[in-house]
Amino acid sequence: MIRGRLLVLVVLGLSLVLLSLLFFLSGGGGEAVKGPPPSLGGNEPVSHPATPELKKVVLFFLSEADELLHPEERVIVSGPTPEREAGRVVEELIKGSRQGLISPLPAEAQLRQVFLTKEGIAYVDFSREFSDRHPSGSTAEMGTVYCLVNSLAFNFKSIKKVFILVNGGEKETLGGHISLTEPFLPNFFLIAE
Repeated sequence: MIRGRLLVLVVLGLSLVLLSLLFFLSGGGGEAVKGPPPSLGGNEPVSHPATPELKKVVLFFLSEADELLHPEERVIVSGPTPEREAGRVVEELIKGSRQGLISPLPAEAQLRQVFLTKEGIAYVDFSREFSDRHPSGSTAEMGTVYCLVNSLAFNFKSIKKVFILVNGGEKETLGGHISLTEPFLPNFFLIAE
């Protein structure tokens, strides 16, 4: 009888040692999982890419019928900074009119950067194609300047003046007629009604 009890105790002891060994070897000492991991469809909300906010803007183009600026509405992506929004307006001007109006900026021109100061001056820097590919004549230059300046000032109340740069620096004139050495004020009297 003592031998039977001893045998039961040895078997129980070995079982306990084996179970303990299995427990520690299988990583049973960690925390229990409280639901499926996120990659398996847990209760965490699914994040969808944010839909960008859109902003309606008005661009100004020239017409063959007169020397006035004619409005054309576009929709651009809003934000994240006023400089980026202003850049999108300029990029839309470069793309040209969708209504058959005269595009004021050469299609080969590229916007390099827009910088806004606290004083309300927008510095708009174009690639050299902006001046190299520009049609000659004072009327064409005037149209280009005021399509750009009015489009920016009309859509951004913080922009009071626009300074045009070419290839990172000041240029004396766009094509020999209109001086680019000073910032331009908008002229809303040039807008067709």
